[in-house]
Amino acid sequence: MYYFFSQAHYGSNQAVSGAWLVLKIGAGMMKLEVRCASLRDLIFVDHLQKRNAEELAFYPKQVFEREIENERILLALVNNEPAGYLYHGAQRTSGFTKIHQACIEYDLRGNWYGAALCKLLEESGILLGIAGIQLRCGSDIAANRFWKLMGFKCVDVQPGGVRRMRDINVWMKELASSLFPYDFVDPSDKKKDASFWRRRGSRLSQSIMLRGQSLLDYRRKVLEESGVEDTLTSGDDEN
Repeated sequence: MYYFFSQAHYGSNQAVSGAWLVLKIGAGMMKLEVRCASLRDLIFVDHLQKRNAEELAFYPKQVFEREIENERILLALVNNEPAGYLYHGAQRTSGFTKIHQACIEYDLRGNWYGAALCKLLEESGILLGIAGIQLRCGSDIAANRFWKLMGFKCVDVQPGGVRRMRDINVWMKELASSLFPYDFVDPSDKKKDASFWRRRGSRLSQSIMLRGQSLLDYRRKVLEESGVEDTLTSGDDEN
């Protein structure tokens, strides 16, 4: 059985600055705290990103440092030890907030710590009047099931980078009613395929910071040089 107490505070920029849950599981007590990350959490966030490089888009440490100052990285702590984080974009009234990264320590997954991070972002978004939350997730990543369970809907499937040749599912969750209905699609479950990348070997290099149209142009150029037709024509970033 679970018992919880929660409380949230909002900083000067109206971002969530602290919340916590106290959970009782069986005979034990566990404290789950969710708060904005501080600079002392920078090493943890950066290391967790690097350990999960196959599932996350890459961001330099300097970006994390800046976004911690902007109160855009939420940290989950279990019994005062960091368990994961969620990095999100700006929260603007009537706009959509983007989740850039969300990651939980591998051996702590399945305990809904990620749900606590997401729920706090949703609650702050509702208070600030944002329209909803969007995110992008590689088609071969198990987290697609998590986002579906959290009430997100897939609104688009886009091409990923040439290094993995997987699809990117675009997930969205509305926090305010919309005048115009959104079209939902079935998410892709395409597995990554690095064989093309391996065949190219040392002749191929890709900047991990390619984004948007630059990534698509690079993908199209590489495939054309190899005599492979690229049937996908839209998309954004994936590393």
